[in-house]
Amino acid sequence: MTDFNVFPAIDLRGGQVVRLRQGDPDHQTTYDHHPGIIARQWLKQGAQWLHVVNLDGAFGEEDNPNQDGIQKIVKEAHQAGAKVQLGGGIRSREDIDRLLSLGIQRVILGTAAAQNPELVEWALVHYGSDRIVVGVDARGGKIRVQGWTEGTALEPLGFGRMLRKRGLEWSVYTDITRDGVGKGLNVEAARIFQEETVLNVIAAGGVASLDDIRAARDAGLWGVIIGRALYEKELDLARALKFNRGGH
Repeated sequence: MTDFNVFPAIDLRGGQVVRLRQGDPDHQTTYDHHPGIIARQWLKQGAQWLHVVNLDGAFGEEDNPNQDGIQKIVKEAHQAGAKVQLGGGIRSREDIDRLLSLGIQRVILGTAAAQNPELVEWALVHYGSDRIVVGVDARGGKIRVQGWTEGTALEPLGFGRMLRKRGLEWSVYTDITRDGVGKGLNVEAARIFQEETVLNVIAAGGVASLDDIRAARDAGLWGVIIGRALYEKELDLARALKFNRGGH
């Protein structure tokens, strides 16, 4: 039986809390201008983890407002005894060093992992397998990078197996076609990815109901990330968190 955690998402763009439909920056909904307040809201409901995405960083854009928001989120999490995992725009050893020194528990490498697997290996050696995650963002059977704006020839299973051999243990698997549209989580794809790669997989993209969370937990996954459904009040976080089991 695996530990299982529900991760409320805080996606940042221009210092604001937003959601994008299938990762498309032209289809953005802005929910709040105060990332720290949103973090506090989820933490008060019992969140043990926060999943933060620096969208400006992912798109390769100026992200100073997001950096300010990240620091506020981390402060709120520490005060609540919770943890933060963060992805988006992490491209170098210096980025990893800086973010982990802020008190972020885990960094998520996406584009950098696809383009420079040696960076993942370096990070695993220096920080350990529990602090490094690789985001596998899939559409049409291929991995996408640069905030999902560019395609690659990489297939998720082969990529995941390669990184597992290099020592990776944690991955966030996202079905891009489900993200931000509320059509339900692709549990089967995440389950197959976990079984074939032997990684600890957190599933993302399209969580719309408690049934999605239950199905992910029952499939043996290690967690789910919830975004739009929380902000649109289709899901109650306190109820979702009842599916948590243990805690990393």
